[in-house]
Amino acid sequence: MASTLLALAHWSTWAVCAVIKLPQLAAVLAAGSARGVSVGSLLLELAGFLVFLRYQIYYDYPLQTYLEYPIIIAQDVILLLFILRYSGNMKRALFYAVTFWGGWYVLTLRKWIIDLAMNLCTFISASSKLTQLRCLWQTKDSGQVSALTWSMSAYTCATRIVTTVMTTNDL
Repeated sequence: MASTLLALAHWSTWAVCAVIKLPQLAAVLAAGSARGVSVGSLLLELAGFLVFLRYQIYYDYPLQTYLEYPIIIAQDVILLLFILRYSGNMKRALFYAVTFWGGWYVLTLRKWIIDLAMNLCTFISASSKLTQLRCLWQTKDSGQVSALTWSMSAYTCATRIVTTVMTTNDL
């Protein structure tokens, strides 16, 4: 029974993550604007996802515990490009790409670096959400922010905590 529930949690997490950013992307595209969507929040979220993915790969965890992260990262990169395009800051895309690419390698220079980064992921994730909420408060415009994306994110975070602990026993 537990293995069936675990498999269901994995599959549902992957399914939701396959489309998690599509409502957000649709909202930005429909509006032709990224007003109310925080670049800082997205960069923090992307950093957290990259750290988590690198950690899982570094410790050779089973693919089913992190399969969704490359998919979410790709969707975040696409969303970031749209936000940069609509805000007229496309020149920053190369800087962000180089920074994240470099960070990907720095994370595994020493074991303590990847471990510390992973321990900071909860703080990074919370900071991402708080940064987005601050942006919403400042712009007083939530038209391009998708509540459906945020709801799906809450679901996948909860299921991933359970599935990772059950699969790897890594608290």
